[in-house]
Amino acid sequence: MLRGLFVTGTDTGVGKTVVSAALFHRYRTREPLRYWKPIQTGTKQDDDTAEIRRLTTTAGVEILDDGVRLPHPVSPHLAASLAGQTIDVPALTRMAEGYPSTDRWIVEGAGGVLVPINQSELMADLIGQLKLAVLVVSRSSLGTINHTLLTLEGLRSRSLVVAGVVMVGDVNAHNRAAVERYGHVPVIADMPHFADLSDGALAEWAPAELDPGERLADWLQ
Repeated sequence: MLRGLFVTGTDTGVGKTVVSAALFHRYRTREPLRYWKPIQTGTKQDDDTAEIRRLTTTAGVEILDDGVRLPHPVSPHLAASLAGQTIDVPALTRMAEGYPSTDRWIVEGAGGVLVPINQSELMADLIGQLKLAVLVVSRSSLGTINHTLLTLEGLRSRSLVVAGVVMVGDVNAHNRAAVERYGHVPVIADMPHFADLSDGALAEWAPAELDPGERLADWLQ
């Protein structure tokens, strides 16, 4: 059984990879941390694992490179179909077996909670198989209340544990308050869009601004 967090988002491109990297800078001194992106689509345009390496060069990150890697920048189930493959959830979970029990995992999803990954399973099913608490990354801008509450409802309807929310973008106190009140969830950080997105910028920001109340510590230590 893995210990750690599954980082999902309310949308694609919302900031999951940057939040994942920031978690390493925040909690790197506690326990050995390991990053894993089980499913990556659009590999010709994006490589989130490579981006994690770039953003955590000083964080001592161990990275699991194994996983499904698909060239087309579309939903996992469609990307796999176009590549003549089928994503096998049990096969993915077996890739994470055999690592030390002291490891704490940061697992990054592809797209959102209800994105399909094969003909019958969704990303939520992979989260359930991994048995990890979920950190939701959302935008701070208009529309985020609905998107975030829908994501939270989708997780809880499947009895998945929600660890918290990180809101990305310009600080919006009203949207944050609404997410916390109606979503019954802590917003553990307001993450800005960094003008200089680098490991140094995250190393400076994360220890002071990410999860100051240490709400995620139970899963990362």
